[in-house]
Amino acid sequence: MTDTPTLKTKLTFEDDVIKKLAGWASRNVDGVLALDGGMLSNLTNRFRNDADPTQGVDAQVGEKQVALALTVTIEYGKDMRQIFTQLCQRIKQDVERYTGLDVVELNVHVNDVMTKADWQAQAAGKPNSQHATDSPEVA
Repeated sequence: MTDTPTLKTKLTFEDDVIKKLAGWASRNVDGVLALDGGMLSNLTNRFRNDADPTQGVDAQVGEKQVALALTVTIEYGKDMRQIFTQLCQRIKQDVERYTGLDVVELNVHVNDVMTKADWQAQAAGKPNSQHATDSPEVA
């Protein structure tokens, strides 16, 4: 009887893949105006079709676990603790569902807070940006 060789398999992810998943998930959380906010160019990029979803997201990816850190601009008047909770839930859910990796650490740093009107006014006139009230499209 001959032994059939066992197929060895392994699935790995580039850090940018995990960063994209986290970036796209954060777009769906009300009150998050921008990732890596505070700089005007980043605010306008948040709503461009070709925006880089990895901007404002850092990831350390292992074979079974991932740690994430996000830098965000939050809308004034919103409960930042609630936004933080929603961000964590949504990102953890998406990363774990799509990759099977365990999210073991998730840190969110708020580096700016703006009214939606102020943010829209700053983002509106920039070239290659959609109007700030348009819904972002996830490619």
